[in-house]
Amino acid sequence: MIRGLTNMAGNQGEFLYMGRSFDSSGAFSECNSDCTGEFSAPGSPISVGTDASGGKAAALHRLLISCAPDNSDEVILGLVSDLETLTDSIDLQRHAVMEIRLLAKHNPENRLKIARAGAVRPLISLLSHPDPVLQENGVAAILNLSLCDENKYMIAAAGGIKPLVRVLKTGTTSARENAACALLRLSQIDEHKVTIGLAGAIPHLVNLLQTGGSRAKKDASTALFSLCTTKENKIRAVQAGIVRPLLDLMSEPELGMVDKAAYVLLNIVSVHEGRVAAVEDDCIPVLVELVEVGTQRQKEIAAATLLRICEDSASCRAAVVREGAIPPLVALSQSGSSRAKQKAEALVELLRQPRGGPAAPAAGLGPVRGMIGDLGVE
Repeated sequence: MIRGLTNMAGNQGEFLYMGRSFDSSGAFSECNSDCTGEFSAPGSPISVGTDASGGKAAALHRLLISCAPDNSDEVILGLVSDLETLTDSIDLQRHAVMEIRLLAKHNPENRLKIARAGAVRPLISLLSHPDPVLQENGVAAILNLSLCDENKYMIAAAGGIKPLVRVLKTGTTSARENAACALLRLSQIDEHKVTIGLAGAIPHLVNLLQTGGSRAKKDASTALFSLCTTKENKIRAVQAGIVRPLLDLMSEPELGMVDKAAYVLLNIVSVHEGRVAAVEDDCIPVLVELVEVGTQRQKEIAAATLLRICEDSASCRAAVVREGAIPPLVALSQSGSSRAKQKAEALVELLRQPRGGPAAPAAGLGPVRGMIGDLGVE
C-alpha cells in the first residue's frame, strides 16, 4: 500500500495512512508492477513477432520469464551488459530491456539483483531513446524496480526523476501510465515529493487526470494524492487547474473515480489557494450532492471538505445552506460512521451560527465573488 501518507491534509491526525481519521486506503489501489502485459496488444510498440505463431511463441516466452524463479547473477549481469552495448542494431538492447522488465515484474529478489548489477543508469538513459519499444520497456522496468524501497533511492540518485517526467509529458499512452506509477512509487520517499514537484510532474499528472483513459486517470489521481502532501505541490496542482477535473470526476460516478477525486480535493482545500479555486469552480453543489446521495465514505469526505471550506467564510456557509445541505448533514450525523458523525455535527453547528465573522460581500458582487472575498482574495 501507499506509504508515507501521514498527515496528508495538513491537520494533525488526518489522513494517517491506514489510520483512523480518514482511511483512504480502500479508495486507492496499489500501483504494483507494470501493466504492459506479457501478451502485448496487437499494434503496441512492445508487440513483437513477425507472424501469428512467432508472436505467440514470443509472448509465451515473456510470460515464462516473468514467472520464473530467481535468476543467476551471471544471467542478470549479461543482460545489463547487453543493455549498455553500443551498436547500430537496437535488437540486442530491445531483448535485454524486455527480459529485465519481466525478471523484475513479479520477483523482489530479482529487483534487487538487477539494480545492484548496475541496470538503473542504462535503463534511465532509455527513457530518452527515440525507439518506442526501448522507451516503453525502460519505463516499465524502472517502475518494476521502484517497487523495492532500496531501489527508490538508487533511481532518484541516478537522475531518474526528470526523465520520467519527460515521458509523462511526451511518451506513448502506456509509457505515460507507467511513468505516473513510477513517480508515485518514488514519491513514497518524502524527500522525493519535493524533487518530483520541482521537476514539473504535477501539471502533466493533472493533464493525464483530465485527458487520459480509465487506467491513466486512476494512476494520475493516486500519484497526485501522494504528491499533494506538501504545500508547494498542492499549490502547483491548483495552478495546473486540478480542481475542475476533480469535480468532473466526482460528478460522474459511472467512471468509478468519485472516492479518489474526493480525497485529492480534500487535500487541495487544505491550502488557501485550493479553497479559492474550489469555490471559483463551483464545488459546493457537487459536495452537497455527495453528502445527500453518495456512499458512506463519499458523504464523510464531502462533509469534511465542506467543513474546511466553510470554516473561514460566511458566504460559503450561506451558499451551503442555500444548497439544502442541512437535512442530509443532520441525517449523516445520526447514521454515519463515528468520523462522519463528528464532521457532520461540526458542520451543522457552523452552518447554524448567525452570519457574521468576515465582512459581507460588497454591493454588486456576485455570490461566487463574495465567497472568494470571504476567503481573502480581492
